[in-house]
Amino acid sequence: MAFNRKKTMKELEEIRKLGFELYAYKFDRNHSIKEVIDKYPDVKPEEKIEDVKIRIAGRIRSLRRHGKLSFAHIEDFTGQIQLYISAENVTENEYELFQKLNVGDIVGVEGGIIKTIKGELSILVKQLHLLAKAMRTLPSKWYGLKDVEIRYRQRYVDLLMNKDVRDIFIKRAKIIQAMRKFLDERGFIEVETPVLQPIYGGALARPFVTHHNALDMNLYLRIADELYLKRLIVGGFEKVYGIEKDFRNEGIDTKHNPEFTMMEFYQAYIDYNGVMELTEQMISFTAKEVLGTTKIKYKEHEINLKPPWRRISMIDSIKEHAGVDVEKMSLEEMIRFANKGGLKIAEGVSKGELIATFFEEFVQPNLIQPTFITDYPIEVSPLAKKKRGNERLTERFEAFIGTEECGNGFSELNDPIDQRERFLYGMKRKEEGDEEAHVMDEDYVRALEYGLPPTGGLGIGIDRLTMLLTDIHSIRDVILFPTLRPEKMKKDVKTFGDETKDSVIKE
Repeated sequence: MAFNRKKTMKELEEIRKLGFELYAYKFDRNHSIKEVIDKYPDVKPEEKIEDVKIRIAGRIRSLRRHGKLSFAHIEDFTGQIQLYISAENVTENEYELFQKLNVGDIVGVEGGIIKTIKGELSILVKQLHLLAKAMRTLPSKWYGLKDVEIRYRQRYVDLLMNKDVRDIFIKRAKIIQAMRKFLDERGFIEVETPVLQPIYGGALARPFVTHHNALDMNLYLRIADELYLKRLIVGGFEKVYGIEKDFRNEGIDTKHNPEFTMMEFYQAYIDYNGVMELTEQMISFTAKEVLGTTKIKYKEHEINLKPPWRRISMIDSIKEHAGVDVEKMSLEEMIRFANKGGLKIAEGVSKGELIATFFEEFVQPNLIQPTFITDYPIEVSPLAKKKRGNERLTERFEAFIGTEECGNGFSELNDPIDQRERFLYGMKRKEEGDEEAHVMDEDYVRALEYGLPPTGGLGIGIDRLTMLLTDIHSIRDVILFPTLRPEKMKKDVKTFGDETKDSVIKE
């Protein structure tokens, strides 16, 4: 329904003339709706309980007016209940006010309890308070809010109309609570790292750039927490974690949003094997805390998160699914194999980068049950220690569930000489045009020169994990306010009251 400002302003003025404020300062509730329902389960049809003073508030979700007797349903965060409003029990002005209310208005009521002849528990209203008048009409309850674009732009309406959406974000909050509980119980300390950084690092990603006027210097929005968390391990902390916002200047699709939430932890004196154990324990613990089970459904697949999870090296997984041993192939042989398979290969690609491409193409789509893919090529792992016995690989893993990557960890590189060489390689790649290559961070190398103990670390995307545990397939559906293109707007002159104003109307 189009927004008619002139008509709305007239309705507001009529309510003011009745002596009511349109927007209250407060309302003292003594019950939630769920508490009322739980407190009076045994009321019989047509029974009244008038010697109580129930004060509840909520948004009107339905209205039925019948002369001197009217009904409404109001909803708060805990549930929904019917209001029984008789002209005999409220003042004349209050009853007239009710006749002017609409679905979407927020009211407070005081009264007793009554169960209707049809057996519906209701509030016998004796006082009616208008708390906030909704100027815009909610979408029809029969059709809801279906337009995906509008749902993301107007999440407030989406949450009002779609209970399932609210439930997703309640689960998201519980997922974060469960991860904190898991880490806190194991002696980890939660810390914060800078969002504005003079040098970005900790991931292969393109940053957002901003400028600090007073210092006259460019700063970068954090792309990962890693390098600052490992500085803390150097500084004497042995178990740290952060659950923080990261920002990457990349494309937007069903798996990527420029602003997202990461959990990263680092623990001294363990390697990537210990991190894998913590990863499978943490994710299964979180599922049990939030869903009550380790068995989930994702993209129509039945998945069991119970440890232990399968572990297989990246090279062995390619051998298993593509039938080739990339370790024994030359770069030229791999390129010919890729061209034969129709893969697009970037100019100047290294063997390690091509191995990672083969994995993404031939293996990842088959990883349904929880699986750790281990031992990544050094070219795509600038912060992981070299693998014992094979310096072309690193002690890095990624966890895959339902074909999606949901965790990335390694035995952390603590050799400052090796780290400097990796950074120099990243700088060379950047000069060659790789905008996501890692940059040099002299201060981080200096920190390593003071001594980083053997350390294992993990990063888990909170958004991706929420998608997994709620069977949602677009990242926009698990971020309350996802990044969107600017809304196309037009100015339309509308007249209301005694003035002419410009109002912004969606095209």
